Amino acid sequence: MDRSTEENPLLETDSLPAFPRIHAEHVVPAVERTLAENRAALARLLGSAETFSFDELVAPMEEMDDRLDRVWAPVAHLNAVLDGEARRAAYHACLPKLSDYATEIGQNEDLYRAYRALARAPDSADRAPERSKIVRDALRDFRLSGIDLDTAGRARYRELQTELSRLSSRFQDNVLDATHAWKKPITDEALLAGLPESARALAAQGARRAGVQGWLLTLEFPSYQPVLTYADRRELRREVYEANITRASGAGPHAGRWDNTAGMEGILALRHELAVLLGFGNYAEYSLATKMAGDPRRVLDFLGDLAARAVPRAREEFAELREFARERHGATELEAWDVAYFAEKLRKSRYDITQEELKPYFPEPRVFAGMFDLVQRLYGIRVRQVDGVDVWHPDVRFYEIRDADERVRGHFYTDLYARPGKRGGAWMDECRNRKRLGGALQTPVAHLVCNFSPPVGDAPALFTHEEVLTLFHEFGHGLHHMLTLVDYPSIAGINGVPWDAVELPSQFMENWCWERAVLERISGHYRSGEPLPEALYRRMRAARNFHSAMHIARQLEFALFDFHLHLDHDPRAGGRIYETLRQVREQVAVVAAAPFNRFAHSFTHIFSGGYAAGYYGYLWAEVLSADAFAAFEERGGVDPETGRRLLTTILERGGSREPMELFREFRGREPTIDALLRHTGLAA
Repeated sequence: MDRSTEENPLLETDSLPAFPRIHAEHVVPAVERTLAENRAALARLLGSAETFSFDELVAPMEEMDDRLDRVWAPVAHLNAVLDGEARRAAYHACLPKLSDYATEIGQNEDLYRAYRALARAPDSADRAPERSKIVRDALRDFRLSGIDLDTAGRARYRELQTELSRLSSRFQDNVLDATHAWKKPITDEALLAGLPESARALAAQGARRAGVQGWLLTLEFPSYQPVLTYADRRELRREVYEANITRASGAGPHAGRWDNTAGMEGILALRHELAVLLGFGNYAEYSLATKMAGDPRRVLDFLGDLAARAVPRAREEFAELREFARERHGATELEAWDVAYFAEKLRKSRYDITQEELKPYFPEPRVFAGMFDLVQRLYGIRVRQVDGVDVWHPDVRFYEIRDADERVRGHFYTDLYARPGKRGGAWMDECRNRKRLGGALQTPVAHLVCNFSPPVGDAPALFTHEEVLTLFHEFGHGLHHMLTLVDYPSIAGINGVPWDAVELPSQFMENWCWERAVLERISGHYRSGEPLPEALYRRMRAARNFHSAMHIARQLEFALFDFHLHLDHDPRAGGRIYETLRQVREQVAVVAAAPFNRFAHSFTHIFSGGYAAGYYGYLWAEVLSADAFAAFEERGGVDPETGRRLLTTILERGGSREPMELFREFRGREPTIDALLRHTGLAA
């Protein structure tokens, strides 16, 4: 069916996206029309004067960017949560158009001169800090867009960005396709020995929906993780592990079908060329030009210091696990597909607790009610569900946030459950940014997406405590996006915040999931309503730091691999991805990698998710978030006064100031690593 642009729901940007009406054929016409309108608006703007005031220049530019964001955000979102052949083709068709437009803006000489004049204007010293930040960020971004290059250099920059956009998107598509291609029907229940009833019920429900007999295992996390954690059949654990760790590679059950090898090499080579073209020594230096750490040596020193504290303890933890598996279960070897299985048995033996035992106490309605109660007490905001809003799937819910003065501060969608056609993992993304540019206020809207186990039968969805942590994490990102009071979209919410600081609000929220006063409100048995028993809570707290050093060592492995991959790239020597990973593992890994391990082939964070030479940011921000939470611990827990201070100094400020300035304003000093070491059990 041919739909004209006049009927195009993507162009109805004054309201929430009409998701059920958005189809693949709407995408290209909407994007092309918006880009054309923006180009015309920019030409009129630059032709109207030689010099501009801040409001005359920045407000129109912010409006143009926001208009494009409102068209593209629903497209990118649907591509991630409702994949389909036609939608994917339309998405890919727009990537070079968007890349070309971004390059045009970044290399527009007249626009660059206007911003430079604005920075030098007589009133620049008296300008509000957030306005100065916008101008500084813009001038930095011009430089990073190749404004100083000659004609040939600019043309090459455009080619590099277009090809990087294509390869990164293809990488993500390959991982998604490989994930959903693998399925294992099971008709003999004996093969499922050890799996808890909830995992079996989910597998049975999956089989019914797929029209097959028995049970169905997949690589979606709610199916994959219980097998690795509980399945007694070692050969089943290995089969599932191998299918997952070889996704989108030249190994494993679908070897070569969605192989990311050439794409990975291409991405690294193009990134390095881009960085050198712009005057950097490597892509790590280029990446840090927009990050809090600033310098590669500072990143490596930080990771090295943390490794010195965590890796020796992680190796002790692994040695203990290996000895436990040998003595108690006769396991003569411990491979990667055995670690989660025996770790769960050791946790049970040592603390008499399992994630499965906790699930009945974390039903979805109770968790959400308690989470909303927490932010009301901390920040004085109220959250309520709103019905009658267009959504893209029946599982999606929509919520409104109001402050103590009954002002709407934001809205958000939740899409919680794993399903075919949906990208794995969990994330928060922007649907709409806050904006007030001479007209009515546009309040922010967020997408909160997870891949939890769906409800089975007539019971509500039951979360593991790990899933509760994930939900709180993404809600923390959402609060950062939605509670901003900055009126310029480019620095509102998470925009303009360095990526190694943007995890602070999300990781901060996770800490509350361990506090007794909060657990009382987010937990309650889904049948009886019985609160989490004190004895179970004590065992849960005791097990909090179980294998925490091994977890940090794993994060260090990811971070160092990512950073060295981009810092040490040699354009004359291709194919060194797994050699780099091997060298990093020699430094920090505690579990030997299987010969068939192709982890990098599905490392979407760095090859398609924006964390290239920036994965260290998760650990960097943990220092910030742990120290921020320590301010509440010093006041006894849920302290409204400290909560309001966090709200006004960090959450409401978005990217309007440098994160270290905001942190000092909140804490009264710069962050220290002490709280993180204490929270993870690594303190001396």
